[in-house]
Amino acid sequence: MSSAAESPSSAEAAGNTAVPGNAGTNIADEEPPDTGAAADGPVLRAGGVRRVASRPDAAEEPGGQSAERPTPGGIPEATVARLPVYLRALYTLAERGVGTVASEELAAAAGVNSAKLRKDLSYLGSYGIRGVGYDVDYLVYQVSRALGLTQNWPVVIVGAGNLGRALANYGGFVTRGFRIAAVLDTDQATVGRELGSVVVRHVSELEAVVATHAIAIGVIAVPAPAAQGVCDRLVAAGVTSILNFAPLVLTVPEGVDVRKVDLSIELQILAFHAQRRSAERFGQVTDPAAAEA
Repeated sequence: MSSAAESPSSAEAAGNTAVPGNAGTNIADEEPPDTGAAADGPVLRAGGVRRVASRPDAAEEPGGQSAERPTPGGIPEATVARLPVYLRALYTLAERGVGTVASEELAAAAGVNSAKLRKDLSYLGSYGIRGVGYDVDYLVYQVSRALGLTQNWPVVIVGAGNLGRALANYGGFVTRGFRIAAVLDTDQATVGRELGSVVVRHVSELEAVVATHAIAIGVIAVPAPAAQGVCDRLVAAGVTSILNFAPLVLTVPEGVDVRKVDLSIELQILAFHAQRRSAERFGQVTDPAAAEA
């Protein structure tokens, strides 16, 4: 597995698909329509952000419009996807010694409009103070609590290639609520070596590692041909949250959440836009069909 997933990836908007009729959660960052106003939402219940495959249908707004699909804790999927972005911006503000922040400033730092931000934060029961804004430290706590980051989540990384080593050596996970409990690989030359804060173990110990460390999240950093097998073993061992860096769509059963990360896809999308801008600049046509017409 040392040759695994050598190219790091970036977050893809949608999660992975699953077996028809027995589908795992397909986590998508769908942009909801912006109502332009903050709406009162239910305060998050403990564990509210944890999602399972069977999700309630979208509620109907007056006029027959579908509302954002809520999670079991009452927070819409799209809002959950934006909370980590808000948290990153809040950490930056806190590091600068900022005590309070206006919704407009925080929204600009997160790349959303202020109405959407206020609506998102209202689901956490946070409305700020008119004329003052939000208390940065308290909002960090609220968002962290909503995301389940007020505890340390034990993580196992399967694959100790370039990507796996980079992930294991990254110190930022600890401060964000994630602890690398184990790194697994098949390469005997790699097994037994210290990596980050752990010693690499053989992948044959996967099930024992999951049980011993109560693994909550599995990270797959192996080549595509091995990824589904690793995923199946993680799921069978009881892991229900998986971060997949392998360049393929995993099949997972009901109740398993998967996030797929693929840098090459993001680069291809950027290449498309770069090509279009270049063509517009020089008056060229990028669509062959349009050129023939």
